[in-house]
Amino acid sequence: MEQRSICCVCEKPIEGEPMRIGNRLYCGNDYTKVTRNRRSLWWASLVGIVVLVVFVVLATLIFQAVYPQLEESGAVPYVGVIIALVPAVIWLIFFYLQDVREPEPKGLVGGVFLLGALVAQAVGIPLIQQVFRTPQWLSTSPAGLHLLGAILIPGFIDMFLIYAVVRYTVYNAAEFDERVDGIVYATAAALGYATVVNIHLVQDVVQAGSMRPAPVVLGVAESTMALAAFGGILGFFLGRCKFEDEPVWWMPAGLALVAVLDGLYTFFLNWVTAPTLSLQGSTDKSWIGLLLGVVVAGLTFAVLFILIRRLGRQAPQAGEP
Repeated sequence: MEQRSICCVCEKPIEGEPMRIGNRLYCGNDYTKVTRNRRSLWWASLVGIVVLVVFVVLATLIFQAVYPQLEESGAVPYVGVIIALVPAVIWLIFFYLQDVREPEPKGLVGGVFLLGALVAQAVGIPLIQQVFRTPQWLSTSPAGLHLLGAILIPGFIDMFLIYAVVRYTVYNAAEFDERVDGIVYATAAALGYATVVNIHLVQDVVQAGSMRPAPVVLGVAESTMALAAFGGILGFFLGRCKFEDEPVWWMPAGLALVAVLDGLYTFFLNWVTAPTLSLQGSTDKSWIGLLLGVVVAGLTFAVLFILIRRLGRQAPQAGEP
């Protein structure tokens, strides 16, 4: 009796000649899904960035106009928390609407988002702020120590926790059936993580008594765009790791790469947004940080689009050897 090949995704016998990626065998249906390139995903990412920038401009102008009334009524902290939530919600909506024909399950996307928020609150922020105490020394350290600390502490902690959220939950689910699903789920986990980071940012600013509308809104947007972008890169490595025969060092290399990028971003963000002192006083450079966040997020998703598209072109089509 002839032994039939088994698809590595659906684990069912394959009718006809199996499709291959490396040494992994796929049925025609699952192979099409794995190698599919959802163009709408990339448009949603770019539109999400544009909408987020528009939100920042409008929120800053409105917040500055009504700030005296909010401060008098004691509503500033509550408005700050809402501002911390809105960027992630905007991005999640665009990500979910990017494919009306075959959207990812709402429960899984929402669950990964919430789990990203939970690990940030329970593990990430306590480690960074209470164990390593980076807010107390990182930004005032010499450049070399600042860069190294940004990579080894917040960089690796943030990225490993986002990786763990996806790898040990939805990674083995049947709905994770495309390379680009890694980008979708890892970005959702990163957005959940960023939301809690932003809420703590608002709380710290309020407690310090230095609440200023523009820097707060801009800081929230910068954090959201950066973590979403680095989560997308991490998801690219996760997607290829699941569906291709990558070497054992592939995923650790991807994790190290995004940790370095996150640390570099933190270092350069602090450098370019540091206020300059002059005879006229201090010059606020918060808007430069927003530009840096837009450039990082836009370039990241553009590069991911090119890489996924190239993989799709390299993959043989049905009927080809």
